[in-house]
Amino acid sequence: MSDPTAPSSASEQPSQPLSPTRRFKRPRWRQWRQRFAFWVGALLTGLVALAFAWLADEAFVLFKRTLDVSRWLPVLITPLGFGLLAWVTNRWFGNARGSGIPQVIAALESPSRRFRAQVLALPVAAVRMFFTLGALLVGGSVGREGPTVHVGAAVIYAFGRQLGLHGRNTTAGLILAGGAAGIAAAFNTPLAGIVFAIEELSRTFEQRFSGLVLTAVLIGGAVTLGLMGHYAYFGDISGGLPTGWGWSEIPACALLGGGLGGLYVKLVLPSQKGWLGRMAQLRGRFPVRFAATCGLLLAILGLISGNHVYGTGYEETRALLEGHPMTDSGFLLWKFLANVVSYLAGIPGGLFSPSLSIGAAFAPLLSLLPDVNPQTCALLGMGGYLAGVTRSPLTASVIVLELSHSPDLVIPMLAVAVLASAISGWIMPVSLYHALAKQVLDKVVPITTR
Repeated sequence: MSDPTAPSSASEQPSQPLSPTRRFKRPRWRQWRQRFAFWVGALLTGLVALAFAWLADEAFVLFKRTLDVSRWLPVLITPLGFGLLAWVTNRWFGNARGSGIPQVIAALESPSRRFRAQVLALPVAAVRMFFTLGALLVGGSVGREGPTVHVGAAVIYAFGRQLGLHGRNTTAGLILAGGAAGIAAAFNTPLAGIVFAIEELSRTFEQRFSGLVLTAVLIGGAVTLGLMGHYAYFGDISGGLPTGWGWSEIPACALLGGGLGGLYVKLVLPSQKGWLGRMAQLRGRFPVRFAATCGLLLAILGLISGNHVYGTGYEETRALLEGHPMTDSGFLLWKFLANVVSYLAGIPGGLFSPSLSIGAAFAPLLSLLPDVNPQTCALLGMGGYLAGVTRSPLTASVIVLELSHSPDLVIPMLAVAVLASAISGWIMPVSLYHALAKQVLDKVVPITTR
C-alpha cells in the first residue's frame, strides 16, 4: 500500500525554490543562442548571396561569349546542358529541382524534423546553387533569387541546429528569417525581405519572431550594402503618373500582368487533364529528353528574338527602364515563352528576375496608349506581372519600388499588384509556390514523417 501521507500527484509535491542559476542562466543562455543563430546565420547568408550573385553574372558572361562566336551555338549547347542538368538532378539530387522557395514553404509547414533536415540540408542548397549557375552557363531563362532564399533558410537552420535549437517554433523562426534574409541580400531590398517572409513564406507569421526576422534581414542587407555600397539594382529610375489618360496605365498593366501571370502558373503547374496533362506525363516518363527538347525550344526562341531571351534579362530590363530599349515589342512574348520552357525543363533556378524582365516588356506594347510614360509602364508592369505569378501583391510592390527607388509610384504600384493578383486568381485559383510546396509535402511527408 502506498503511504497515505505521500502527495497523490506530481502537482502536490512541495515546490523547491529555484536557485538564481537555474532561474536565470539557462533561459538567458537559450535566448542568446537563438539570437546568435539568427545574427551569424544572416551574416553568412549575406556573404553567400553576394558570392552567388557574382558567380551568376560570370556564368552568364561566359554564355554570351559563345554568342559572339556564333549565334547558332545555343542550338547545340542549350539542349545538351538542359539534358545534362535534368539527368544529374533526377538521378542524384531530386530535392534540388525547382526554385527552392516551395521547399522552404514545405519545411515551414511540415511537422517532421527528418523532412526539414532533408529539404534544408546544406549540400542540397549548395547543389541547387551550383546547378543554377549551370543553367545560366547554358542560357537558361532563370533567376538566382529562389535558390538564394533556399540557401539562406538552410544556412540559418543548420547553424541553429548546431547550437541545439530544435523547438518547433524556434525552427520555424530560423527558416523564416533565413528565407527573408536571402531575398534581402539577393536584391539589396531589406523591406522586401520582411514583406516576403510575412506574405509568401508564412501565412501564420509568429509575432514573437518579428524582431529577430527584422534583425536577420537588416544584417543580410547590411553585408551587401557594406561591400557593394549604396546602389539600386536597376539604377535610379524616375516614374510618375500624369493626369488624365495617363492613369490608364494602371488597369492596362494590371490586366496584362494578371492575365499573363495566371497563364504562366497554369502552364507550369503539373496537370492531369488535356494536353497539359499529356505533357506532364511525357515529362515524368522521359525527363532528360523532355528537358533537352525544352533547351532546343529556348535556343529557337533565342534565334527569333535576336538572342535576348537568355538569362535573367537584366540588360534588357534596364534598357527598358532607362527609355532606350534594345528589344522590340515581340520581346514580351519570346521572354514569356522562354521562362515557361526553362521552368518546364525541371532544372534548378528561380523566376523572380525573369518575371521582372517580362513585366518591363509591357512598356513598348502600352506605348500605344495616349500620354503614357514608358518608364512608368515598365515599373508598373514589373510589379503587376510578378504579383500575377506569385499572388503576393505586397511583396511584388515593395521589391519593384526598392529596386528602382520610385516612391512616387507607391499607390499606383499597389493598385496594379492587387488587381493583377486578383485577375491571376480567376485564371488559376491556386498560388504557384504553395501549390508546389503541397506537391513536395505530398511526395515526401508520408515517407519521412515519424
